[in-house]
Amino acid sequence: MPKAIQIAAYGGPEQMKLVELDPGAPGPGEIRIRHHACGLNFIDVYQRTGLYQSPLPLVLGMEGAGVVEAVGEGVTHLAPGDRAAYTGNPPGSYSEVRVMPANNVVRLPEAIAFETGAAMMLKGMTAQYLLERVRPAQGLEPGDHVLFHAAAGGVGLIACQWARALGLRLIGTAGGAAKCALALAHGAAHVIDYTKEDFAARVREITGGSGVKVVYDSVGKDTWERSLDCLRPFGLMVSFGNSSGPVPPFAPGILAAKGSLYVTRQTLYTHIATREATQQIAERLFAMVMDGHVTIRIGQRYALADVAQAHRDLEARRTTGCSVLLP
Repeated sequence: MPKAIQIAAYGGPEQMKLVELDPGAPGPGEIRIRHHACGLNFIDVYQRTGLYQSPLPLVLGMEGAGVVEAVGEGVTHLAPGDRAAYTGNPPGSYSEVRVMPANNVVRLPEAIAFETGAAMMLKGMTAQYLLERVRPAQGLEPGDHVLFHAAAGGVGLIACQWARALGLRLIGTAGGAAKCALALAHGAAHVIDYTKEDFAARVREITGGSGVKVVYDSVGKDTWERSLDCLRPFGLMVSFGNSSGPVPPFAPGILAAKGSLYVTRQTLYTHIATREATQQIAERLFAMVMDGHVTIRIGQRYALADVAQAHRDLEARRTTGCSVLLP
């Protein structure tokens, strides 16, 4: 019987249990996939704790890669035996085998390994839509500065490389000398150690006092207010995560006082709401990886049964780059 990681109640890492689950046969519009690797992401923590709620019991995980075993009625873009990768709802990738909707599943090129595919779909597609689709009113041109928090994380290291390929000067933040060095090695123009420096003051210094056109922030509560101070007039604050906790309520008037700023809260799943949109973003990601513009760094590998330790490491910010679970 295939195994999966399931929670029956929200809470800490100890809530995740290895159980036997029969996924059954795919229905219309579905596939059954046998995973070779599963991605690990902070959204999994949000779902485990109940910050993002789903019906229980719940198999966690939003990202994976493997081989298609069967397809349901109406699925024409995939066939049994295809190498495939995905990120998408509903959760369920922390498993050896699963049945899922086919819309967000794409063929994985032979040139890309399963572990790489599992590690990069959510994070790489996130970097793509942020840097190429979510842009300030003034636009972005080669040479422009952008601020990207958690630059040594899974999304961050991809974003450093992607920004460099676009000609942008990415200013990253990271905690500690080793993480700062890692972000620099992956293409960041500047990296600020937030444990030692006031990142807002340093951004102003780097930009000659003008600030950046856009801030990309997955940290949330801890970086929110100071991030606004990094923006030039009419700049864009892009929130796409809450690793330090949700952004607290704020008065819209603060946006006027700080320069008529724009604010948006983004999620990848709006950008990949259709099969066509998923395919388009995935193809852009595959091209960047196969052309050598982006290298996917897998910093941690865990057995599926060791997922609790993986979550502890992720929450303690002990991880760098991407992490994968191996069924």
